[in-house]
Amino acid sequence: MSQPPVPQPSRRDVLRPLEMVGGAAIAAVFLGLVVLMVTREPVLAAIGAGSVFIIVLVALAMFAITLKPDEAENADIAEQNSGAARAGEATPGPLDDASTDTATGPSTGSNPSTDDETPSTRGH
Repeated sequence: MSQPPVPQPSRRDVLRPLEMVGGAAIAAVFLGLVVLMVTREPVLAAIGAGSVFIIVLVALAMFAITLKPDEAENADIAEQNSGAARAGEATPGPLDDASTDTATGPSTGSNPSTDDETPSTRGH
C-alpha cells in the first residue's frame, strides 16, 4: 500500500522560527550594547541581553500563536485532515474521545467535583 507524498513546508514556514529568534537576538544585542556602554559592566550587559532575548522570544511566539490562519493555511489543514481520514489514520483530537477512559471504561457523564456545584457557586 503506497502512502501519499508528504507535502514539504514552504520556505516561509521553514524560516518563520528563525525570524523570531533573529528578532529576539537583535533586541538582546541592542540592549546588551546599551547597558555595556552605560555601565561598562559586561556581566550586567550579558544578564540584560539574556533576559531580553528570552522575554522577546516568548512574546513573539505568543503573538504568532494568536494569529488566525489565512485561507491558504486553512486549505492546507483541510487537505491534511482529509488525507488522514482517507488513510484511516485520523487521530482523535483532545475533545473527540473525552467520554472514554481507558482505565475505567465509558464515562457516565458525572463529574463528582462539579456535580455538587450550583451555577452561582461554580468557579468561586
